[in-house]
Amino acid sequence: MKSLLVTGGASGIGAGIAERFSEAGYAVAIFDRNTNGADEIARRLKMAGTAISIHGDVNEPGDAERAVAQTIQAFGSLDVLVNNAGIEIPGTVASLAVEHWDRLLGVNLRGTFLFAKYAIPRMKRGSSIVNISSVHAFAAYAESAAYDASKAGLLGLTRAMALDHGPSGIRINAVCPGYIQTPLLETWLQGVPDREATMSEVLRAHPLGRIGTPRDVAEAVLFLSSDAASFVTGTYLIVDGAMTLAGK
Repeated sequence: MKSLLVTGGASGIGAGIAERFSEAGYAVAIFDRNTNGADEIARRLKMAGTAISIHGDVNEPGDAERAVAQTIQAFGSLDVLVNNAGIEIPGTVASLAVEHWDRLLGVNLRGTFLFAKYAIPRMKRGSSIVNISSVHAFAAYAESAAYDASKAGLLGLTRAMALDHGPSGIRINAVCPGYIQTPLLETWLQGVPDREATMSEVLRAHPLGRIGTPRDVAEAVLFLSSDAASFVTGTYLIVDGAMTLAGK
């Protein structure tokens, strides 16, 4: 049985990835600061297969190293690492507090570095890493300076990792979601003056006429992790319903 370790797996896209990989027969390790959320996802997935929850902060080297070790101890190997954990703190370069910049880059970019750092030496040929970036890597959005920087940085890190570790038979790719129905999106919508009008505008920006679901992203991640993508590395897959193609 192959195994998956997904960060930020307690909700949203991370939970969707955990669920989809479990359906595909993977043993799943769910890493998150949200102890109750991670435990609940693991409990639910155990009914259909094998799953564990691991608690910690992606920004802490010890937690990242421990998560990799616990996954291998539980399942015998680490075949797929999905670096999904991410946060968003709005602000411009001028308005954003330094500690908020450091925290966001710590979770979104440093966390990916740390988990890859400890996972790659213990991954076998044929293993895969998928980093969850964003359409923010290509298009700047107002008051999203740190988030835009972190997601663009993930693409650069993905390319560097693919080049460095391709000779070891480890593939590294990225997925770039657009608007996805997640708690992060709900938090954003709660802060807008007119939720209904905002959602109408968002839907008009999508040629497919809808926003995405965690399942949509999970299917892309599963493909990039599978043998069907055995010659795909160092690139990214946009999952945004053609929103950026439409210039939004």
